[in-house]
Amino acid sequence: MIKGIIGYKVLSYKDVEPILMQLRSHAMQYPGFVSAENLVSEEDFSVVVMMSTWKTIESWRTWAESKITKDLLRQAKAVVMGTAKLTAYRTMPTKEWR
Repeated sequence: MIKGIIGYKVLSYKDVEPILMQLRSHAMQYPGFVSAENLVSEEDFSVVVMMSTWKTIESWRTWAESKITKDLLRQAKAVVMGTAKLTAYRTMPTKEWR
């Protein structure tokens, strides 16, 4: 599984919420999408992320590079500081605890 993360530094996380919901709604339409959640840091309320789970890295990349995703990220520029950071991580299997 792949964890795709879009991270923002925001003035107010309430301002970016509508964009995050649109990004999630758009992602749900893509093959390979599993789930998504929006998170705000407890230590720094200006740090907001959307973490999504995908079956493959190709699925994540197809969505992340789509025109609609790029348009939504451009729209977010009005309510965020800097640019969004997109990263992907592969889940690492762990052995059973003994």
